Amino acid sequence: MNISNVRIYRIEGGGLRPVLVEIETDEGISGFGEAGVAYGYGAPAVAGMLEDMALRLSGRNPLEIRRIWQDLYDHSFWAKGGGAVSFAAISAIELALWDIKGKAAGLPVHELLGGAVRSDIKLYANGWNHEHDDVVNWAKAAARPLSDGFRALKAYPFAYELPDGTFRHVSARMLDDGRFRQAIERVKALRAEVGPEIELMLDLSGGLCDDQLMRFLDVCRDLDISWIEEPLDPFNLAGLTRVAARSGIPIALGERVYGRGGFRNVLDTGAVSIVMPDIANCGGMLEAVQIAGMAETYNVRVSPHNCASSLCSAASLSLCAAIPNAMNLEVYPYFSDSNTYVQVLENPPEQAIERDGTLRVNPLPGLGAVIDRKRIEPFQAYSLR
Repeated sequence: MNISNVRIYRIEGGGLRPVLVEIETDEGISGFGEAGVAYGYGAPAVAGMLEDMALRLSGRNPLEIRRIWQDLYDHSFWAKGGGAVSFAAISAIELALWDIKGKAAGLPVHELLGGAVRSDIKLYANGWNHEHDDVVNWAKAAARPLSDGFRALKAYPFAYELPDGTFRHVSARMLDDGRFRQAIERVKALRAEVGPEIELMLDLSGGLCDDQLMRFLDVCRDLDISWIEEPLDPFNLAGLTRVAARSGIPIALGERVYGRGGFRNVLDTGAVSIVMPDIANCGGMLEAVQIAGMAETYNVRVSPHNCASSLCSAASLSLCAAIPNAMNLEVYPYFSDSNTYVQVLENPPEQAIERDGTLRVNPLPGLGAVIDRKRIEPFQAYSLR
């Protein structure tokens, strides 16, 4: 079997810009992967990186996943040291190769990785209150995911809406006094709204300097918060030990950390309780499995970051099935509310969530994702042949 073509799709819709890659073989089997840059800046850059890498794939055996990965890592130059553009492109290609390998074998990817450790994956809901910029409605929006069966929710207490409706994180490392007080009242109101049995996680997106951060964490200490995500800038590993000692709340991070080397540095701080590799930008499926294995030796659990198309959700589900220390999986169940959202799968996992807020492991071959070709075809941006 040889790689005969590579196609790149730049999806646009619903405020997201997923970049998908399709790798075709001369035996008629195609695999799909995704680059984890669906929001923020970077989608055009990753599409360009994928074009460069596509030239190195033609004629190669797609089943030699590790050999191809190593070649791309060693010879792209910029992958060493990490970075979203290089690692997202490598991740997308690697996922597509696993998809091919699974389809060729007639097995789901988690079976190729040793078999499923569990049959149900616990989820947590994100993106359920982004349109609210107050305290009361921001907290009351939790009624929707709770009614849909979710038992765990994540929120961004510091984020706010701009007049044009875009979602904005902290700027210049600080909040004005009004926004800071609002953030404190938000988390108090949210805990009161959902009651004591619902898990709450707070994503701080590395936004604040210590003076406001420590005051905020002091409030959270009494609210039974399951984790504080990215309390510091991803470069500030040295500060994590100080924050962990001060707050007593588990720290989670990893969506902006790349490869085993990056996660080793995080784990060596001894301050992080949950690592969050994004399968579409950490280096791909096998890299995420190896990160999870390394995390287990540090007594740390894994909660994969997942904020992209449903293809990434399907791949992340396969990862969670295969690793013993999976904690839960992030999903955005309401992306499809936007009438411009492009659903790239015929079988999106977000439409199969159980009433207890879990997902069943997918038994279909490969990544278990059935691509909706009619929907993605208008977004094709490149073909090697």
